[in-house]
Amino acid sequence: MLAERMNRLGYGIMTEWLALQIAKLQTNCTSCTPPFTQMAGAEALTGPQDESIRMMAEFKQRRDIVVEGLNAIPGITCIPPKGSFYAFPNITGTGMTSKELADYLLEQAGVAALSGTSFGQYGEGYLRISFANSKENLMKALQRIEAALNKKTLDKDRQ
Repeated sequence: MLAERMNRLGYGIMTEWLALQIAKLQTNCTSCTPPFTQMAGAEALTGPQDESIRMMAEFKQRRDIVVEGLNAIPGITCIPPKGSFYAFPNITGTGMTSKELADYLLEQAGVAALSGTSFGQYGEGYLRISFANSKENLMKALQRIEAALNKKTLDKDRQ
């Protein structure tokens, strides 16, 4: 049997035995949500969705800029994410580990990216890149990434 437990600003659909355990945890973690926050949550779910729709379209454009830009850089491939504002490109074609590339981009290009290994051993070969920034800054970051990787290739070829 499925039980639905409503509690302030969240809900879960799960088996009854699990719902009872989650309710104990949730009560102690997020109790006493102020009424104005509860009203804001209800309004966010039931009120006009124009702003949400606008922001979803904006983030889709930003996602597309980042994914297309990353896919244009030799050594990097990226599948479009479907539900976040992070890209998780495969960087194995660069010949660097996730940590090496994240550090290199920060130091040489001024671009912050998180090593995929921050999410466990299977994240090796990937970076996490946020596209929660302006389109202009995202394009600038992509140009810097490409320039830094081109420089790395040229330096390697000279050796």
